[in-house]
Amino acid sequence: MGAFETMIQGDRYWINDPQLIEIRLHTRELVDEFNQLAPRAEAERQHLFTQLFAEIGDDVHVEKPIHIDYGCNIHLGHHVFINFGWTVLDCAKVTIGDHVFIGPHVAMYTANHPLDKTTRANHIGDAEPITIGSNVWIGGNCIILPGVTIGDDCVIGAGSLVTTDIESGMLAMGQPCRAVRPVLEGAR
Repeated sequence: MGAFETMIQGDRYWINDPQLIEIRLHTRELVDEFNQLAPRAEAERQHLFTQLFAEIGDDVHVEKPIHIDYGCNIHLGHHVFINFGWTVLDCAKVTIGDHVFIGPHVAMYTANHPLDKTTRANHIGDAEPITIGSNVWIGGNCIILPGVTIGDDCVIGAGSLVTTDIESGMLAMGQPCRAVRPVLEGAR
């Protein structure tokens, strides 16, 4: 089994494996190309998305700039809007459902590093997937940590640090992010 397969399985892997470095470099080339596109270059944007992401639905809009590790582990649903400054460390699968709004400067980190300094110094890591349900709004400047699932119909308040799962239908916020109450239909 290669380093990529080990990584996406969630097992410990050597971060500096040549295979992984090559994938990251290729992704950075695609990301740099995307970040340099003219605002009206829609055909080029869509073409790059099909090369960059594992899966992309209809009506997906991503503002520049973006910062992405692998890209091939990102699955985007239909009718997704991602605002400026999206950062994704997708060492594991990142799944984003349908009708999702992601505010500016949101970061999603699937990567873990060991607490043990010797293991960490040897560039050993592991990763856990992130799942964002459908009909979710994530406010600006949120950070979503490894292994988190945000259920359908949630709203995550701006500036939140999401360290644990958020149950479907909840308004959640804070550092650490906690469910405050159910999202009320028709509420502003």
